Amino acid sequence: MTDMDIRLTVNGRLQHAKAGVMRTLLTVLREDFGLTGTKDGCSSGDCGACVVVMNGQVVNSCMVLAAQADGSQVTTVEGLASNGELHPLQRAFGGTWAFQCGFCTPGMLVSCHALLSSNDNPSREEVLTAIAGNFCRCTGYQGVVNAVQQAAAELRSANAEAVLQHD
Repeated sequence: MTDMDIRLTVNGRLQHAKAGVMRTLLTVLREDFGLTGTKDGCSSGDCGACVVVMNGQVVNSCMVLAAQADGSQVTTVEGLASNGELHPLQRAFGGTWAFQCGFCTPGMLVSCHALLSSNDNPSREEVLTAIAGNFCRCTGYQGVVNAVQQAAAELRSANAEAVLQHD
């Protein structure tokens, strides 16, 4: 078997890699592109540490073959910040101590960011549903819920302000 040339747009940048038939998206992100925020916690799709958004869908990158991702748009935790500024969700995670050891944090952030992309005012239950595939042994999840709701309020406020400035 020969390696396949794959192209991905990762965090807005076109990337190229060689992928053997059994290489995962997780491996390519970490080893070829140096995006080590995405973690390998279980290699079986159970823990959520490797969550990324691929073509608008939350996926466990350890379960996606790199060849399957060819041509895809991928967002990792590193892609949440913009112009050197943390995303409000990232700031809220820090401000509310939504994490302790931090191993699950990248996957949690990506899952929560995906939620906020489609729901600007999630309930506690909606946050918990969004992170159902992300396991944390440290926090008890209430800090994550608080952080998401704080970030959602900040984003709603910023959007309302932008609308007022536009009018």
